[in-house]
Amino acid sequence: MPGTDVAETQRIVLGELPDLPHLPELPDRGPGADMIGRGGTFLVELPIELYAARWRLATRPGHDLRVARDFLERDLDTMTEQAGEFAGTFKVQVPGPWTLAASLSLPIGGAVLRDPGATRDLAASLADGVREHVASVRARLPHASVLLQLDEPSLPAVLAGRVPTESGFGTLRSVDVSVARSALSQVISAAEVPVVVHSCAPDVPLSLLREAGAVGVSLDLSLVRDLDALGEQLDGGMGLFAGVAGRTSADLASSVRDLWRKLGFPLAAMAAQVVVTPPCGMATVAVLKAVRDAGRRLTDDAS
Repeated sequence: MPGTDVAETQRIVLGELPDLPHLPELPDRGPGADMIGRGGTFLVELPIELYAARWRLATRPGHDLRVARDFLERDLDTMTEQAGEFAGTFKVQVPGPWTLAASLSLPIGGAVLRDPGATRDLAASLADGVREHVASVRARLPHASVLLQLDEPSLPAVLAGRVPTESGFGTLRSVDVSVARSALSQVISAAEVPVVVHSCAPDVPLSLLREAGAVGVSLDLSLVRDLDALGEQLDGGMGLFAGVAGRTSADLASSVRDLWRKLGFPLAAMAAQVVVTPPCGMATVAVLKAVRDAGRRLTDDAS
């Protein structure tokens, strides 16, 4: 979300999204509050640092990691203060192993993704960190049910061999589906709470995510190309966090409703299986209000 005041932003989230609030992320605060910097705080015994404006693995914890951890700790303290008695479902989010592997550099240069051994170590480290993070959130919010979102915008590029090399003149070798599934499953299993995987990219591997243990997928609907693949997973019970854009809540609801009808599912099933969300990078207060109202419109349709 935009801005730098986490206390005010958390109040907004709790007020505008009472049925499914989340721990907001405020990257405008600078390095360490960004997705990859925050992701590094969850790595166990794999410290990170900034080098030439890019995050990389480091030999020892330093100033950059302390800043990132301080941002996270302050955010968690604010969450505890404002949502400590919350008794519904509360969402937190963590970058997934493949997005981190594609975004973090090795100390010698090049993405972690280019080294299979380093990638395995990163996935195992993230799994340990996710386990600790979720346990901490559950202890801070004793009455809530925690939902974890794994952010994997780079996953389709990792599978397709489209992640650029450090020079930018080539691409890294594609990762086998079974290897990708194994790393995701390791992290998802470690969370011990329901996990939704978010990917704001085309060609999201829906069957892989479900096989890895995800209970839902978060997509930008404007990027969905294969309706049959989406329909197959929804028919199997997977939840859908539908990222939609529009001028009004009626526009948002109409976009989701039209997709649901194209897939051939009854409206009565929609309220239990679909959550309306903003597209990537558009979570302003006005948009949060619009998606909340769109969700209520769709609930009314199903009743």
